[in-house]
Amino acid sequence: MANETLHVAREKLNRRTLEMHYAITSLMEEFEAVDWYRQRADDTEDPELKAILLHNAKEELEHASMVLEWMRRNDPEVNAQLKEYLFTEGSITGREDEASDKHGL
Repeated sequence: MANETLHVAREKLNRRTLEMHYAITSLMEEFEAVDWYRQRADDTEDPELKAILLHNAKEELEHASMVLEWMRRNDPEVNAQLKEYLFTEGSITGREDEASDKHGL
């Protein structure tokens, strides 16, 4: 899988690229864990186990949010894209059209 290895030799990558790779990999892993916990919660017939699994999924979302915030703070392009699309109303893809018009693309 792409998140398991680097695609370029480590010695050719600068420290910022490596750190962003760590963050992206961690974000992928956190969301994957959310998905696993939710699937298992849907499948279990034990109410207490279901509650535990959903609690664990929520914890993983917390972790993902923290990594995403680190990425936002440390990468200007991530920051710009998140500001453009998060916490907005209306059509998500319509925002892309508006953003393109705004930036003359």
